[in-house]
Amino acid sequence: MLQTPFPARLALGHAADLIEYLNELPVAEAAPLLATLPLERQVELFDRPELQSAAALLLSLEPARGSRLLAEMSADRAADVLRELRPADRSRLLAPLEPEPAATLRQLLGYPEGSAGSLMTTEFVSLPADATVAEALDHIRAVERTRETIYALYLLDPVSGVLLRTVSLRRLITGAPGQKAIELAPAREPVAISADTPRDDVARLFARHDLLAVPVVDAARRVLGIVTVDDVLDAVVQKDTADAQRFGGVEELGKPYLRIGFLEMLRKRAGWLCILLVGEMLTASAMQHFEDELEKAIVLTLFIPLIMSSGGNSGSQATSLLIRALALGEVRLRDWWRVALREVPTGLSLGVILGVLGAGRLLVWQWAGFYDYGPHYLLVALTVGLGLVGIVLFGSVAGSMLPFGLKRLGFDPASASAPFVATLVDVTGLVIYFSVAMAVLSGTLL
Repeated sequence: MLQTPFPARLALGHAADLIEYLNELPVAEAAPLLATLPLERQVELFDRPELQSAAALLLSLEPARGSRLLAEMSADRAADVLRELRPADRSRLLAPLEPEPAATLRQLLGYPEGSAGSLMTTEFVSLPADATVAEALDHIRAVERTRETIYALYLLDPVSGVLLRTVSLRRLITGAPGQKAIELAPAREPVAISADTPRDDVARLFARHDLLAVPVVDAARRVLGIVTVDDVLDAVVQKDTADAQRFGGVEELGKPYLRIGFLEMLRKRAGWLCILLVGEMLTASAMQHFEDELEKAIVLTLFIPLIMSSGGNSGSQATSLLIRALALGEVRLRDWWRVALREVPTGLSLGVILGVLGAGRLLVWQWAGFYDYGPHYLLVALTVGLGLVGIVLFGSVAGSMLPFGLKRLGFDPASASAPFVATLVDVTGLVIYFSVAMAVLSGTLL
């Protein structure tokens, strides 16, 4: 069967399918195809955050077309795209716009990234609080196409413009035409946030109150805009992706994996690897410090990988649990001592479990004849067991406290990546292991 030419299919297909197709193409190939589409179709595609390289594609259009596209897009999405551009390109696209949309976009760009202000849209539905149901529905019909969402109607004081009530569209359509819209609203102050509310707090607020949208207000409770649930989900996914990358010891990529250039990928990965390598050099220094003990008791070296991996694993467990708990607001900085009080007995218990397993493995191998650990094998088994107890305890406590320390210093707790914790515990683990060995094996092997 003869296929429809690509531009025709692009103009008529589902937006999600078209975006997926464009994302697979280099910008140089996607741009001319995008330019053949009607403005309405371009707006539909650019309004979706799934469209990759949106800033580069916007610059590929004629300047007048790009400016008009920005004016037709939802304000919050247009601001997101503009943030990716250089200041000169941003100013060039904003200059032809009418004063009102240009001022709106500049206002949104002025909010810190990751704040409620940077997520909000100014396209919401509001009316004076004395409006009737019929007037409210007529207003919604008139402005529906120019608003990002009509989940709710925000009722404002007719004089001061202060937010008084929020009424859902569902409640509104159940009212009588002559009834006051405010009579259908819950008799409580609406949930609202300020423009500087952090993204994580906004997400927790949505989850706690089961919201679809929340108004952003100034100090006088005048509505500046609204944040919708889809914007929050997009922001949370973006942040979780960045946190997952940092937790793996990689700088935030900021782009899909396959769109990162070779040199850029090296830059984002090499930094952490070099830092970790320097950290691991301390492991060699620790082993050199115990060189005499190693020469006298070669058998101790057999269990170094077991010791180091167990400490790193326990530390990574604790770190991942605490990073997530901090992100979800389940614990706060002031709770560090409560976490420490939990991790000490937990780490001690886990250390005992692993210590019994480690010592038991040595004894089974000795008794079964798989390997001869020498005449002092019982003391070696005790050394391994006690060493595991100490190392797992240290790993649990250090891994749980490190995110608190980083957050207290103003760093992202996700920076306490699993490789970083493992490196820290490797060095200290060797010191603990050989210190236990010197205490237990003194007078025998040492």
